[in-house]
Amino acid sequence: MDSTDSGQARAAKSATVLGLAIALFGIPAIVQAFRIAFGPPASTPQFLAKEAAILLACGLLLAIVVRLEKRPLSSIGIGTTAPGRSLRFGVLGLLLCAGGLAASLGLARLLGWPFGNGASGFAPPPWAMLVAVVRAATAEEIFYRGYAIERLRELTGSKAVAIAVPLAVFAAFHFRQGRAGILIALVLGAILTAMYVRRRDLAANMVTHFLVDFIPNVLLPLLSR
Repeated sequence: MDSTDSGQARAAKSATVLGLAIALFGIPAIVQAFRIAFGPPASTPQFLAKEAAILLACGLLLAIVVRLEKRPLSSIGIGTTAPGRSLRFGVLGLLLCAGGLAASLGLARLLGWPFGNGASGFAPPPWAMLVAVVRAATAEEIFYRGYAIERLRELTGSKAVAIAVPLAVFAAFHFRQGRAGILIALVLGAILTAMYVRRRDLAANMVTHFLVDFIPNVLLPLLSR
């Protein structure tokens, strides 16, 4: 390898390290920054500004993949499967997550763990919650499944590390929802991780994640009105 190739390899590796920092800690850092600056969410504009900041971080990560790493988005599981197949497996993933959610809630209830300790009292309107659901389904799957798993496996050479580290961070990120929230995030995150490792189809993961969040947070509240 000549000096030019060596320099390009070092630059790509540095870009990957930066990408991993964004993927693993970008969302918690943005959420904490907004809480320090403005306190808990108290208005729709504040709520949407936080969501926009996370989407910008997601766009930055995709730019790192394409511009700095000079790799296709398929390297993080995007566009690897026909849309129809992704949709079907995404719906199947919903069924798996429903079972995992029921088991998690049952265990949390058995242990006496409350859920939702971090609630601020502010309830965004349904359309704003839909924005948050779409953001979560896209950004969190790109961050914690597609990018983090793929790049950690390449850097460490360990599939176990690539699975465990993003899953642990993803679960810990839900600490404001109490121990039950962490447990639920751990179980559902494990299912989403297994889906991705099995198929490398990030679109299917996004469909599952969207449905898991959309049904309880948007659809059911609208139907109960």
